[in-house]
Amino acid sequence: MPEVDVRLVDVVKKFGDQVAVDHIDLEVRDGEFFSLLGPSGCGKTTTLRMIGGFEQPTSGLIELQGQDVTWLPPFKRNVNTVFQNYALFPHLSIFENVAFGLRRKGGLRAAEIKSRVTDMLRLVELPGFENRRPNQISGGQAQRVALARALINGPAVLLLDEPLGALDLKLRKQMQVELKRIQQEVGITFIYVTHDQEEAMTMSDRIAVMNKGHYEQLGDPESLYERPTTRFVAGFLGVSNLLPSTVVGREGAYANVRLGDDSRIRVPNSLVDGQEKVSIGVRPEKIRLSDPSVETPTGHNRLTGIVRDASYLGVSTQYLVESRGGNLTVYEQNVERATRAELWARGDEVQLTWSPDHSFVVRESSTDDDMRESDPGMGVPATTASA
Repeated sequence: MPEVDVRLVDVVKKFGDQVAVDHIDLEVRDGEFFSLLGPSGCGKTTTLRMIGGFEQPTSGLIELQGQDVTWLPPFKRNVNTVFQNYALFPHLSIFENVAFGLRRKGGLRAAEIKSRVTDMLRLVELPGFENRRPNQISGGQAQRVALARALINGPAVLLLDEPLGALDLKLRKQMQVELKRIQQEVGITFIYVTHDQEEAMTMSDRIAVMNKGHYEQLGDPESLYERPTTRFVAGFLGVSNLLPSTVVGREGAYANVRLGDDSRIRVPNSLVDGQEKVSIGVRPEKIRLSDPSVETPTGHNRLTGIVRDASYLGVSTQYLVESRGGNLTVYEQNVERATRAELWARGDEVQLTWSPDHSFVVRESSTDDDMRESDPGMGVPATTASA
């Protein structure tokens, strides 16, 4: 098991009567790309700022590499931070921006500083940019310079507060790949704050999905997506179909559950774990649509419904299907159905099938009432939760 670089123990942060971070326990491993993911106001940036020393906790313990740094100022912690605005010095060259930390620390000869800056600019793929000024480079290049400046002192932990937020979508996607490459090359622990679930899943080894000052679930991207445990996580990480159900029996490795219209589906026994009332979830891309006369694959769950909307998205088509068991969103890749004329149309009767093993079960969380207030559809017998 890798060593723990960052440990938070029962950390609380209040601003007056407002609880921003609510009794968080967290461990980030050495060399890990770890993300704090959640909506605005969930406490992710406040948590990052407490790790960096820019905010002090109301109570609790913060450790960096086994050292208690709870009350130490930022300059006494072996961390660096990359912010969304980059904060490059406009009057300095790119070389001097990257060398700033080394010069401030002192004790290095000019040749050593030049060698390290050159190596760092090569790492972020900006060789030859030494003499330019920040106003002579693009936003993506500025982000790389800020990253090089933060890494050159070799911090134990690099904190990144939505550093790609100012970039356009195409450049964001390119920089996601670059950030992960750089992190793997330098081997430094990255703690990354974002509200973008695709960004977090692309880069992270593990993700803490935060809401209302705490994290609802922590795990690797695959387990969070395939097996969310709360309604909030299921809805924040992509799109989920959630079907309120009642467990009515067990047969072998599977539990039989009854939907609101008395139709039956199956889920793995291990997911219901003695519960009676559950919400069964299935991702839209796991569902297959077919003509109701087509034989259902052996052991698969089956519902019938009417297509109420079809949206052609290029790589896939999104269908909204009304069934007696609940309303479901379905994504179909545009492979076999190549033209719009071949797509399912509004009013078509269809069969929806999926493997029981592609189901998940969510529990109600403390935030569900808030989610229903912001999304009235979450209180009806069947719901589709989306980010």
